[in-house]
Amino acid sequence: MKAAIILGSASDKPVMQKAADVLREFGVDFSAHILSAHRVPELLTETLKTLEAAGVEVIIAGAGLAAHLPGVIASQTLIPVIGAPLSSGGLGGLDALLSMVQMPKPIPVACVGVDNAANAAYLACGILSIKYPEIKEKLAAFRIKMKADFSGGVEL
Repeated sequence: MKAAIILGSASDKPVMQKAADVLREFGVDFSAHILSAHRVPELLTETLKTLEAAGVEVIIAGAGLAAHLPGVIASQTLIPVIGAPLSSGGLGGLDALLSMVQMPKPIPVACVGVDNAANAAYLACGILSIKYPEIKEKLAAFRIKMKADFSGGVEL
């Protein structure tokens, strides 16, 4: 297993499913977990130890509102953490985005756009492609196809 997806709540599944779909597309083995930094902190800590022992190399963590989950994860492991801020509450995800990108040094969290869990998975694939040639090849082929599919022309 190379990656893990951690959701702060079951209600995050529809958005975080996009990350799972991308990882599957690139053949990246992953596990998924629903864990809360506030409601089950001990279980989160135990799960991170298990993920480290299993050799997980990148974690995607989705959370909304105050969105402490990615930062708490990053504080407990050396595994790179990519935060996926989720829209919820009255601020449309801006609170979650700022919570992730404003992490105090020296515990950073990489961060993608609000509700863009797919981009978190593409970034995870990029990180893994440094070590795994098969992922790098799939990522290169994906980009070539993406460019070929983009015509640029339009009739109005």
